[in-house]
Amino acid sequence: MKIIKAGISGLFAIALIIGLNTKFGDIPPLARFLNPFQGFWTNAEKKQPATENSLSIEGLKGSIEIRFDDQMVPHIFAGNNHDLYFAQGYITAKDRLWQMDFQTRFASGRLSEVVGSKALELDRYQRRMGMTYGAEKMVKIMMKDPEIKEMMDAYTAGINAYIHSLKPGDYPLEYKLLNYEPEDWKPLNSALLLKLMSATLAGGSNEFYMNNILNKFGPEITQNLFPDYPYREDPIIPSGTNWDFNPIRIPEIPVLQNNSLKSFDIRTREIEEGIGSNNWAISGTKSASGYPILANDPHLDLTLPAIWYQIQLISPEMNACGVSIPGSPGIIIGFNQNVAWGVTNVGADVLDWYNIKFKDKSQKEYWYNGKWTPVKQRIETIHVSGGKTLTDTVLYTHHGPIVYTSEQRPENFSKIGNIPTGHALRWVAHDGSNDVRTFLLLNKAKNYTDYRKAISYFSAPAQNFVFASIENDIAITPNGYFPLKWKGQGKFLLDGTDPANDWKGRIPADQNPTVKNPPRNFVSSANQFPSDQSYPYYINWEYTGYERAHRINKRLSVMTQANVDSIRNLQNDNYSILAENIHSTLIRLVDAGKLSAAEREGFNIVSKWNKFFNADEIGASIFEIWQKNLAVQIWGDDFNDPKTPMRYPSRDRLVELLLNEPLAPWYDNLNTSKQETREDAVNASFKFAIDSLQRKFGPIGKDWAWANVKATHVPHLAKIAGFGSKTLYTGGSKTSVNATSESHGPSWRMVVSLGKDPKAYGVFPGGESGNPGSYYYDDMIDTWAAGKLNELVYFKGKNDRSDRTISTWRLNKK
Repeated sequence: MKIIKAGISGLFAIALIIGLNTKFGDIPPLARFLNPFQGFWTNAEKKQPATENSLSIEGLKGSIEIRFDDQMVPHIFAGNNHDLYFAQGYITAKDRLWQMDFQTRFASGRLSEVVGSKALELDRYQRRMGMTYGAEKMVKIMMKDPEIKEMMDAYTAGINAYIHSLKPGDYPLEYKLLNYEPEDWKPLNSALLLKLMSATLAGGSNEFYMNNILNKFGPEITQNLFPDYPYREDPIIPSGTNWDFNPIRIPEIPVLQNNSLKSFDIRTREIEEGIGSNNWAISGTKSASGYPILANDPHLDLTLPAIWYQIQLISPEMNACGVSIPGSPGIIIGFNQNVAWGVTNVGADVLDWYNIKFKDKSQKEYWYNGKWTPVKQRIETIHVSGGKTLTDTVLYTHHGPIVYTSEQRPENFSKIGNIPTGHALRWVAHDGSNDVRTFLLLNKAKNYTDYRKAISYFSAPAQNFVFASIENDIAITPNGYFPLKWKGQGKFLLDGTDPANDWKGRIPADQNPTVKNPPRNFVSSANQFPSDQSYPYYINWEYTGYERAHRINKRLSVMTQANVDSIRNLQNDNYSILAENIHSTLIRLVDAGKLSAAEREGFNIVSKWNKFFNADEIGASIFEIWQKNLAVQIWGDDFNDPKTPMRYPSRDRLVELLLNEPLAPWYDNLNTSKQETREDAVNASFKFAIDSLQRKFGPIGKDWAWANVKATHVPHLAKIAGFGSKTLYTGGSKTSVNATSESHGPSWRMVVSLGKDPKAYGVFPGGESGNPGSYYYDDMIDTWAAGKLNELVYFKGKNDRSDRTISTWRLNKK
């Protein structure tokens, strides 16, 4: 009997050992994960690092000193550029290795290697969108530039030196949770991260929705509801600016456009209105110091680890400080002793869809320019963790990839259930470019001439580059590769058989809209139209609403003796120009006599509301839900067709309708027998707002505060529970300068006050570390939520000292 019991116990022990070392679904092998020597316990970090650390590393040419300040921001001192970028790669990997790895796997369609078949269709989608295809072409261009090749190779070598120093117990926590190991970095990975930014900022489209609208309503109504220039605008380049160039020949609009013959039951990723970024610079005539002040706050989907990585790079050729993209060398947004720069998204139309006509079911040829043209095939190999290796064939035309044919389209995958079939994608992100050179030159820039040279290399995603210098120059340029198109090209689906619909090269880079030292003594952008209608070229027909830009410009226009606090306060401005435009009209149209007691209480609150989306405001909560549902009341019955997906007209068009078209037919709900009016729509949407708030938050009270309703938080990059932030009590809205929503908002706030000794301030919602077990993972979030900034440590040279230095590393060649 004892032998039997011993045998059973032995079998149980063996089964337990096997079980604890096996991954079941999303659960990592528990024995490895809980191992006290290699498991998650080893990822805990002390708040106070060692004050000194010395390492000998192969691949260096000399010695490097890295000083960490009290937020663990590294300040790298190197004797040459190779060592500078080697150290940047090494130290960035130390803090953000898993983030870099995960994002490149996502971009390249390689998540299945880590999480298994659940990511298979997502991987297919990324590959079919041509992400790796575009990154490969980018690498070819970069590696032809000797200086950029040295930069990329050194950065890559630094990352790999850190990876090779790791033992399994040293792996970032997410590797242990997901049960995989880091792999060697390649320059392609860095290119993928830059292409991922293109996809984030310029990867949406509305052509299919617009085609369906044109087909349903005809050209006259479509043009009326979706005009090519808004009713209200405050463009980036001030109206009336003269264009100091002779335009090249602009393509003519083709006589026949076959873009309204078919409705489509597909839903592409729609361009979202009301999100974006801000930047501006004021000249010394407006500042207390007599020197320019520059501000930037790019708004993105917020994540932990943080999107940006703060760093200072010091070599004999440069001394730049700011934020980088983890996985890409150089500083993207920042300053040096002479200049400062920042970026916001342009929103140019650089992505078009072309209807493809195949010769037959073999899909080996397509009709173009009066003849059958061969289709090229790209075979994608997908490795699936715990499964077999699969191949996927992507067809390429001269336009670009046919993302899905009817035979290839998956049926039950939400991410790509909205992707068009039988259409080729022409996207600037598929082209090779040398964007890294832009930031290399900006990091070294000394004046306006250097700025102009630097941005000439930039391709995508198109950005509004703001600039300021100690020579008291300020400038802004909506910049990137803008395709040369006929007016309106890409507003609707394009006929892929006709060469007249092809892009005809690009707008010359030196003819991109720009302004230097305008009479108003400031420049600014907030994703609005780049120019007034006098600009000779077509860049796009629709941009983000003008509200944020208009508020910024109104405040900068009257600003005098400005300092850093003046600028910081503007970055945190919660006032809504949208509310200013429509609030009084909405209040006037409410029939107070037909309101319930709760509705009357809510009406009294919103009537007295000050139009600021501050955290405590209950009126902001009521107004936001009210105006959003009002759009549904007006447009929903006409545009919410389950068989024919369409989009709503813009916010600008809705405002024009409300203010100046009281008898428009769009107020009538076609699904009822009654003839609804503007008043009916306004009252119904108001009642909806009160009812929905009551259902979710109970009777009117502090729970209705805007911060509670908005529920801003910063989720983990892979949505791992417990690794995101708490809910943050903060204001802001999509139509405020502080454009903060649920998990989208200012990913980096920066203010640079130039002068003999530049002073800079910044913060992002996270921390320098990517390790959830580190104090420095999210130590800046509360500062960010409170609208405050940290003063940035900036060493003018190696002999400069700061009492905020808490640790010093020395890297020596081995």
